[in-house]
Amino acid sequence: MTAVIPHVAVVGASGELGQALAKALAKQGARLNLWGRDGGRLSNLAAQCLELGAAAVELTQIDLSETECAVAALHTVDRKLALDMVIFAQGLGDTRQADALFDDPKTVERLVQINFLAPAAMAAGLADSMARRGKGMIVFVGSAAAFHALPFAASYASSKAGLGRFAEALHVAMEPHGVSVRLVSPGFIDTSAAHRTAGPKPLMRSADKAAESILAATRRSRFHSIIPWPFRLVRLLDRVLPAALRGYLLRRSNPPGL
Repeated sequence: MTAVIPHVAVVGASGELGQALAKALAKQGARLNLWGRDGGRLSNLAAQCLELGAAAVELTQIDLSETECAVAALHTVDRKLALDMVIFAQGLGDTRQADALFDDPKTVERLVQINFLAPAAMAAGLADSMARRGKGMIVFVGSAAAFHALPFAASYASSKAGLGRFAEALHVAMEPHGVSVRLVSPGFIDTSAAHRTAGPKPLMRSADKAAESILAATRRSRFHSIIPWPFRLVRLLDRVLPAALRGYLLRRSNPPGL
């Protein structure tokens, strides 16, 4: 009997982490639906995935800032393919001016829109469809930054924190209906966006290594995985420190010039 090849959608596939996830899934023979804003990158990625062994590749070019359109597009794709898994790997980082004291309103709006609002709204509709089928998996790529009140990355950390809480609530609601929800919170990933952010980046991993760890986490039974493991200790430290000391250390963590 031939095994069913899963249909997997990767949202944010034109980004470096999304590309790495798509290629890793292609090597497993998945049927891929790749989402992103950059049509050229998506086309190039599709060709690479087919060479790597993907059973099929379809593209969805869309801007996630158009949330209503993104939700409708995912519904259309899911109705056609009956998706087995969707990975929300999109993510924007802070782009604050060097002389600014805090994120400007437009940065806050943009990051919350892309990092939290769009994936949450899309997942809400998808979860209902998967629950009716009694199967499926929704994977959110969060961030270890979500556990800390980072003054130099407030919008990014907060948007990922919101996504994490939403993912947990979705997990609690969907578990009785056969729908698995996973949250993976990676540390620093070696991408061009990461290099535009000043300051030290301990335990940085390549996008390929991060993708491998994220996919490995989806095969575990637990809801939340933090990678690599030392960031679990940093999270614990943040919880137990007195508030005044925690605030002092967070201010000291600002990259030079901010």
